[in-house]
Amino acid sequence: MEFKDYYKIMGVARDATEAQIKHAYRKLARKYHPAVSKEKDAEARFKDLGEAYEVLKNPEKRAAYDQLGPDHRSGEQFRPPPDWGAGFEFSGGGDSSYSDFFEALFGRQARARPRTHGEDHHAKVLLDLDASLSGGSREIRLRVPDVDSAGHLELKERTLNVQIPKGILAGQTIRLAGQGARAASGPAGDLYIEVEFQPHRIYRVDGRDLYLDLPVAPWEASLGASVKTPTPAGPIDLKIPAGSKAGTKLRLKGRGIPANPPGDFFVILEIALPPADNETAKAAYQALAAALPFDPRAHL
Repeated sequence: MEFKDYYKIMGVARDATEAQIKHAYRKLARKYHPAVSKEKDAEARFKDLGEAYEVLKNPEKRAAYDQLGPDHRSGEQFRPPPDWGAGFEFSGGGDSSYSDFFEALFGRQARARPRTHGEDHHAKVLLDLDASLSGGSREIRLRVPDVDSAGHLELKERTLNVQIPKGILAGQTIRLAGQGARAASGPAGDLYIEVEFQPHRIYRVDGRDLYLDLPVAPWEASLGASVKTPTPAGPIDLKIPAGSKAGTKLRLKGRGIPANPPGDFFVILEIALPPADNETAKAAYQALAAALPFDPRAHL
């Protein structure tokens, strides 16, 4: 999708105040309104203007958009980073007629409730994988954008203790009742927390499954062996079948994320070669080459 520079579309600086953004929108809306404008691209410009204003007038959307930084240019190909928006608290939703760029950034926000309730809020948080493997309480810090008395954007921090369900998956949501916006009358809205995982030191996450790249020595792969292997439930003695090759996948059923149903744990074998960094090691390699003629490129 193409990146949209909302500040450029509005013709304002990145540190523009709330009043300056509102003034720029009113001026350009009159200029490009399709009912009165003589510009040939007025309808498209007016639509882009409305989308830009929807983001920049909203402190939450603007603060999150500003995370993308000033180095992107309008029209260049763009994909939001995986952790985009993490830790920001949003409210409401947007117009479904906006661009793919807008939808990629803000389209998954919680939709507002009827006016008898306070507005629902939405946030994405990055959790360590252990939070899903074991469940339990986690302290979560959210940045809540606001506008100061001069009309400039500022961020306030909000801390919550959240009970993480054991086995929660990336992309799933935790609902905190009454933690959204307060209502003038009636109950408060809810806060919906979307979960993503931080990269783990040794495991890779794919849905409910976990993957581990396990280095093994050439003789362990060729002859078979039992090797100590880390798993989420603790180390085990894993049997390596004789004749294993690099990329061999071993499956431990039900030992992935403890969801319902639980995922699997996959071990991917990597052949680790001892370094030939001394005379003894070099002599061993030379003896192996002489005793075991082998052409690894015979199939080419």
